[in-house]
Amino acid sequence: MEDIEGHRFDIVVVAIKPQQIDDIVPLYRDFFAEDGVLLSIAAGCSIARLKRACGGRPVIRVMPNLPAAVGAGVSGMCASDDVPPALLDRARALMQRTGTVIEVESEDALDRVTAVAGSGPGYVFEMALAYVEAAMELGFDEADARRMVLCTMQGTLAMAQQTGEPLEALRNSVTSKGGTTAAGLAALNGDDQFSGLIRDTLGAAYARAEELR
Repeated sequence: MEDIEGHRFDIVVVAIKPQQIDDIVPLYRDFFAEDGVLLSIAAGCSIARLKRACGGRPVIRVMPNLPAAVGAGVSGMCASDDVPPALLDRARALMQRTGTVIEVESEDALDRVTAVAGSGPGYVFEMALAYVEAAMELGFDEADARRMVLCTMQGTLAMAQQTGEPLEALRNSVTSKGGTTAAGLAALNGDDQFSGLIRDTLGAAYARAEELR
């Protein structure tokens, strides 16, 4: 703190554990510029709580996800009504350097972003792990199974992004009647079980995000 003594900042970023907010944030109240705002990536810490901790300053909550570390993240962003537009623009530009930014109007919506995107990499890693293990059971070694699975996922998602085609249409384009893909999809989701698991997954994450706030 001694190194920034006397300095004032337009945006003060909070990147600490939520349980530390009430003890640490008040120590930095004097480091805000006159119209300075607090930008928090502390998961589950509400705007109201952050405002109390920083002396009533405007607050921007951001929920990034893990791929932000490689510039391919998805970050939800929700701002209190008193954030100056110019600083909201700067915060948006800051987060866009880490990937895509989804702006929402309420903390409830931010909880839903958390369920879909914030926790999303965990779901994708879990699916990829199961996919790799299944490939290994077909006789591939781990290195080849991992490469096949990750490259298949990467290429498929790139095609969806680049073409903009409906996902159902893209799925159908690779699914010939009576073919191997149709057989695999019937096992994966023929009874809608997989779709139900995804709905349950997001619902559980959303409920927990609400509890944390």
